[in-house]
Amino acid sequence: MSPLPPQDSKEMPPKTKEKRKKTGAQKKKENAGADVEVKYAHRLAVMEKELLQDHLALRRDEARRAKASEDQLRWRLQMLEAELEEARSEGKAIYAEMCRQCRALQKEMETHRRQQEEEVMGLRKKLETCQREAEAAQQEAERALGERDQTLAQLRAHVADMEAKYEEILHGNLDQLLAKLRAVRPQWDGAVLRLHAKYKEQLHQFGLNPLDL
Repeated sequence: MSPLPPQDSKEMPPKTKEKRKKTGAQKKKENAGADVEVKYAHRLAVMEKELLQDHLALRRDEARRAKASEDQLRWRLQMLEAELEEARSEGKAIYAEMCRQCRALQKEMETHRRQQEEEVMGLRKKLETCQREAEAAQQEAERALGERDQTLAQLRAHVADMEAKYEEILHGNLDQLLAKLRAVRPQWDGAVLRLHAKYKEQLHQFGLNPLDL
C-alpha cells in the first residue's frame, strides 16, 4: 500500500469558513429554539394562569355554593332545633297535663275508695245492728209467743172451768125453772083458756071467724 500524499497547508481556510457558517446557522437555530421555548413557556404560563384562574373561580363558586348550602343547612338546623324545642315544650306540657290528670284521677279514685270503704263499714255496722235487733226481736217474739201460749192455755183452762160452772149453774137454773113451770102450768093453762075464749067472743062480735085468721 502506498502512503498518502502530503496535504497542502494553504487549503485549510475554506474549512474554517464553512465551520464558521455552520456555527452561525447553529446559533440561529439555537436562538430560534430558545424563542420557541420562551413562547412555549409563556403560553404554558398563560394556560397555567388561566387554569389556575378557572380553578380558583370554580373553587370560589364551589365555596359560594357550599356557603349557601351551609347557611341553608344551618337555617334548617335552627328551624329543626326550634321545632324540636317547641315539640319538647309541648311534650312537657302534655306530660305535665297527663300527670295532673293522672294525679286527679288517682285522688278521685282514692276518695271514691275511701267513700266505698266507709259505706261498706257503715253497711256492715247497720247489718250487725239489724242482725242483733233481729235476734232480739226473734227472742222477744219467741218469749211473747211462749207467754201467749201460756196465757191461752190458762184462758182455755179458765174458760173450760167457767163453761163447766156455767153449765152446772144453767142446768141447775133450768131444773129450777122447769120445776116452777110445772108448778104454775095449771094456772097458766086456765088463764090461757080464758084469754082465748075472750078473744074468740070479741071476734064473733066483730063478725069474724077465728078459723079464718
